[in-house]
Amino acid sequence: MKVYKEVIRYESAPLSARHHDRGTTEPISFFFSNLEELLSWKPTSQDMFNIAVTPLAKRYPPIDGQRPRTLVCHDMMGGYLDDRFIQGTDSKEPYVFYHWQYIDIFVYFSHRMFTLPPVCWTNAAHKHGVSVLGTFITEWEDGGKVCESFLAGDEATYKAVADQMVALARFYRFDGWLINIENVLSPAAVSRVPLFLSYLTEKLHSQVPGGLVLWYDSVLHSGELKWQNELNAENRQFFAACDGIFTNYNWKEDHLQRMTAEPRRTDIYVGVDIFARGDVVGGKFETIKSLEMIRQYGFSAALFAPGWVYECFNREQFVENQHRFWSLLENRLYSHSLRTLPICSSFCLGRGKKRFSYGQAEEIGPWFNLSAQELQPIFSDVAADEGASYVRCRICPQDAWHGGNSLLIEGTLSGETNAVSLRLFSLHVPTPDKLMLSMVYKLEGDPNVSVSLELSTQDAPLCSVESVTEITGKIIALYGD
Repeated sequence: MKVYKEVIRYESAPLSARHHDRGTTEPISFFFSNLEELLSWKPTSQDMFNIAVTPLAKRYPPIDGQRPRTLVCHDMMGGYLDDRFIQGTDSKEPYVFYHWQYIDIFVYFSHRMFTLPPVCWTNAAHKHGVSVLGTFITEWEDGGKVCESFLAGDEATYKAVADQMVALARFYRFDGWLINIENVLSPAAVSRVPLFLSYLTEKLHSQVPGGLVLWYDSVLHSGELKWQNELNAENRQFFAACDGIFTNYNWKEDHLQRMTAEPRRTDIYVGVDIFARGDVVGGKFETIKSLEMIRQYGFSAALFAPGWVYECFNREQFVENQHRFWSLLENRLYSHSLRTLPICSSFCLGRGKKRFSYGQAEEIGPWFNLSAQELQPIFSDVAADEGASYVRCRICPQDAWHGGNSLLIEGTLSGETNAVSLRLFSLHVPTPDKLMLSMVYKLEGDPNVSVSLELSTQDAPLCSVESVTEITGKIIALYGD
């Protein structure tokens, strides 16, 4: 009898420092610190974790329409904090953003040369029809040397950089780039910037549907670093070569007035520093002052670092301060409608103190994963009977059907109030032949109220779960009361 012996040796491959956290070995989102890292990048199996799994949801109106837009530029303590953990973390008080219905573009910003948006942000934004951009930034003397190395030479060099930037957006499934060159450029280098922008924009449009390239107001056509706080002859050639300009923050009303003749007015994103640093209009809880002026002249707005409400206040009061900040702006923000069915949400923010399933707490302990954030409603306050009654939407972190929290609808109804309707979602879709509406809710105490879910169409009566009538409208919108 012959006996065969086979020895199998298994040696694990070393973990990539770029793709894994040194402390926990968990997969993380990352950035590139220099041109060499960008140009040498090739996707590997370890990059698969960073690919967004949520496609950009269809929305109405489309982002390329002529309505003024709202951009949020997320800049927080250097970036890549709890949000870098692709599979989530046990952070107790993480930052989240959830007023997606009011914004059109989300820029993830840091001072790394090539800031790639953490995949959790792309997943969360795409669920709500919001485009996500990374950032390419060069600064100071070292930044100038980088720009000279790829702009002052032949066109093959800047095209290679642009090709890799497009490849990154396409592979990881984010939607484009903010270009921020904040250093002096030589005549040769600055002459190539419009060519670089034009090539990058054209290539991105051809490979990433809905792709965007925006230019930050910094360098002039002469190569001088001098922020203009407006679009003018000094920086127009950069604006003309891409999809829009993000202006610096120290503008006054006369800067806006000088731009009113611009035919691409909604492609001008007027910058607002929420921290109110420098000589600015508004900021902090007075940001409405700047936003009202921007909208008065028909421009888009770029809100820089709205995480101010998280960084500068008690973290335990973050949700309340977040609601306060956005509620002060909502009259000057334009919401968009989703264009796909089905629509389903338990309103989870992607964080919680427990994890619930079908109303029961399954795991006790804090957790955070923005990719798990569900579709968020239109957070609104409604008053009736001259203020005697009100109803409002808030986050309930103590209880949930699924995930980490639920939607709390609270208020006071006077004896004169028969009904109050509170808008939850806005849809812009053809009416299907059959449509099912359902909801799960519970009442605290004995409030002596009834609750129903209603569907309103453009040209038909209301349909609710209590009184179903035939729907004949072509476009529907979803409400709740």
